[in-house]
Amino acid sequence: MADPRLVKLADVLVNYSTKVKPGDWVHIEAGRIAVPLVREIVTQVVKAGGHPTFRLESEEIGEAFYASAKDEQLKWTSPLDMLMIKQVDVAIFISAPENTRSMSAINPENQQKRQKAYRKWMETYMKRSASGSLRWTMANYPCTALAQEADMSLADYEDFVYKGTFTDKTDPVKAWLKVHDDQEKLVKFLEGKKEFSIKGTNADIVMNIEGRKFINSDGDQNMPSGEVFTSPVENSANGWVKFTYPAVHLGREVAGVRLVFKNGKVINATAEKNEDFLNKMLDTDKGSRVLGELGLGTNYGITRFTKDILFDEKIGGSFHLAVGAGFEECGGTNVSSLHWDFICDARKDIEMRVDGELFYRNGKFAI
Repeated sequence: MADPRLVKLADVLVNYSTKVKPGDWVHIEAGRIAVPLVREIVTQVVKAGGHPTFRLESEEIGEAFYASAKDEQLKWTSPLDMLMIKQVDVAIFISAPENTRSMSAINPENQQKRQKAYRKWMETYMKRSASGSLRWTMANYPCTALAQEADMSLADYEDFVYKGTFTDKTDPVKAWLKVHDDQEKLVKFLEGKKEFSIKGTNADIVMNIEGRKFINSDGDQNMPSGEVFTSPVENSANGWVKFTYPAVHLGREVAGVRLVFKNGKVINATAEKNEDFLNKMLDTDKGSRVLGELGLGTNYGITRFTKDILFDEKIGGSFHLAVGAGFEECGGTNVSSLHWDFICDARKDIEMRVDGELFYRNGKFAI
C-alpha cells in the first residue's frame, strides 16, 4: 500500500501545480526508482482525463554515454526531446537519483558541449513556460541518495520532503494558497521599484529591477516552493557575493563560491572546491556569465541545507542569484543554456534595501 503522503504528493502535482485538464498530453520524466510516485501520478492524470507518457532515467546509462561519446554525439539532440518540449501540454520532472556523484569523473567539457547542444530545447522550454502554453512542475521522490546528501536517514528525509510540500497536512492546497497570499504582499511592494541592494558580511551588490516583474512562486511549478524572484536588468549588477552554501551542478559540488559582477556579468569567479569546473560552466555560451535571477527564499519550514536546489533556494532567510538564462515572464532577455543557482544564508549580518528603503534584515522582511 502506497504511503498516503505519496498519494497526496501526486494529487498536488497533477491537480494543483499543473492543473491537468481532459485531453492534455502529460509527459513524466523520472529516475527509475521513482516508479511508486510515477504510478500515482499516472493514476491522477488518467482520472483528470489526460494522456500520460513517461520516461525513466538512469545515472549509470548517462555516465556511460558521457564517458564514451564523441563530439558529434554530444552535439546531437534527440528529435523525441524536441518534439516533447514543443508539443506537450504538461511536463512533470521527478528527481530520484541512485548516485548523486555519478558524473564526478566525467570531463566537464563533455557536459558543457551537451548543454550547448540543448540550448534550443532550453529556449523553447523558457518561452513556452513564460507564455503559459507549457505547464510544468518538478519534485523529489524521497530516496536513499537524496537522504544521504542531506545527512538524513531515509525515514527522516521522507518526513522532510512531505513536510516541505505540505503533503503531511489534511489539505495541502489550502496551505499553498496561504503561501501565495503571504508572498503577494512582497510582490506588490516590489512593483515599480528601481534599485535593489544587498549588503553585509557576505555581499555588497546592487542591481536594477526597474520594469521587471517579481514572480510569486507558490507551488504551481517547483514543489516545494516558497520564493519570490525576478530577472534583474541584464547590464545592471555591480558588486560581489560570497555564497555560504555549496552549489551542486551536473553531479559536481562547488564550494566557497565568490562571484564578482560588473555591468551585469561575472568578471571573476573563485571557489574553494572545483573552481575549474565553475569557470568552465560560466563559459558555456555568451549569456552564461550574465546575472539571470534574483530570488528570495520565504519557506521558513525549510530550515536546513540539503545540497538540493529544489529545497535549498526556498530556505526562509536566504537569497539566491542565478547566472545564465533569465525569465521572459519577468521581463528577462538573457538567453543561455545555463541556469545555475547559488545560495547565500541571509539570517545574519545582511540587509536589503529597495530604492533606499529597508526591505529585509537578518532573515526577516521589514515591510
